[in-house]
Amino acid sequence: MMISVLPAPRAGRASADASATAWALAARGGDPDAADHFVRALHGDVLRYVTYLSGDPQAAHDLTQDTFVRALGSLHHFEGRSSARTWLMSIARRAVVDSLRRAAVRPRIADAVDWRAAQERAQPRGLPGFDDGVALLELLEALPDERREAFLLTQIVGLSYEEAAGFVGCPVGTVRSRVSRARVTLERLLREAESPSVLAA
Repeated sequence: MMISVLPAPRAGRASADASATAWALAARGGDPDAADHFVRALHGDVLRYVTYLSGDPQAAHDLTQDTFVRALGSLHHFEGRSSARTWLMSIARRAVVDSLRRAAVRPRIADAVDWRAAQERAQPRGLPGFDDGVALLELLEALPDERREAFLLTQIVGLSYEEAAGFVGCPVGTVRSRVSRARVTLERLLREAESPSVLAA
């Protein structure tokens, strides 16, 4: 099993961000086609982000929908000073935080629900990257929250270090350090998972 923890290629990212931002601004002006393009352009990024941030793949689609409902309802506040992607990820983060807060005060019906096993059973097998994606999710859960978020924002969602720093409210150097430490940890965990002693167990 090989899971790359190197930075994702950024070819075309600036152009995609510019397009998504233009669509968001056009949607703010009342263009329904632009709103549709805006949602389609960033849906996958939001879904990945809320899945990893919440740790709950079953809730990810609801959180993604909640994020876009909030965003489309707040478009009149979006002025394009940051990219639409950065703006949308801040909304997604609030949606996850609000969901976790609601879950914390809601009575639990069952403590024994294994959502990960249920999710894996519900997914089609044999798709390229499926097993690697599940493995990466498990490895990311081993990271401290701040390192996991920095890694997700820069390596999975594709924000620049500068954008991620503005997003989480810390210096760029801190984000770089968190991503570097996250990568070292992930590479160590991968080596351990692929070592002969583990495979033979």
